[in-house]
Amino acid sequence: MTEMREDPRFPGVLIHGSSYVDEGAAIGRGTRIWHFCHILPGTIIGENCSIGQNVMIGPRVRVGNGCKIQNNVALYDGVELADDVFCGPSCVFTNVNNPRAAVSRKDEFRTTPVGRGASIGANATIVCGHRLGEYCFIGAGAVVTKDVPAFALMAGNPARRMGWMSRQGERLAADLVCGRSGERYREISPSHLAPIE
Repeated sequence: MTEMREDPRFPGVLIHGSSYVDEGAAIGRGTRIWHFCHILPGTIIGENCSIGQNVMIGPRVRVGNGCKIQNNVALYDGVELADDVFCGPSCVFTNVNNPRAAVSRKDEFRTTPVGRGASIGANATIVCGHRLGEYCFIGAGAVVTKDVPAFALMAGNPARRMGWMSRQGERLAADLVCGRSGERYREISPSHLAPIE
């Protein structure tokens, strides 16, 4: 029976026996990699991450500390996750805007930075080359085709801002006060929200 085990290359990391981690990857302590995953060379995964079943990461992808990547997600070259990012099941990141099977576009990969604390819902699609702001919330099935402001709640195809979310993942009402933490926010412009420190 295949089980979670510690790979001597990565002290404090548990990797399921059905998963592969290529030479040249780096993984931080406390991270768990579950069934049927493949971590490619040049990938850097931070500490205390959870990598769900059937996840492919790399090559040359950076994943911050405390990230949770759910089942059936592929993170391609150019994706950069900051700390505490949540990637829901089967969410999709593209790496070129106009793919063709017969045309090689590996020199056209675009960077997709995802800000700290962002959440991406199940089956959402993130079109490459767009920045996702910190603590934004991408609804399930949304298709992101432009930059996303920090704290924005995005839904639809193409995704549009439907409201604001707090750092704790609570939708903010008109008073812009988080119901969970009491933290207050202010709208600096129609596309810019900031916490009141």
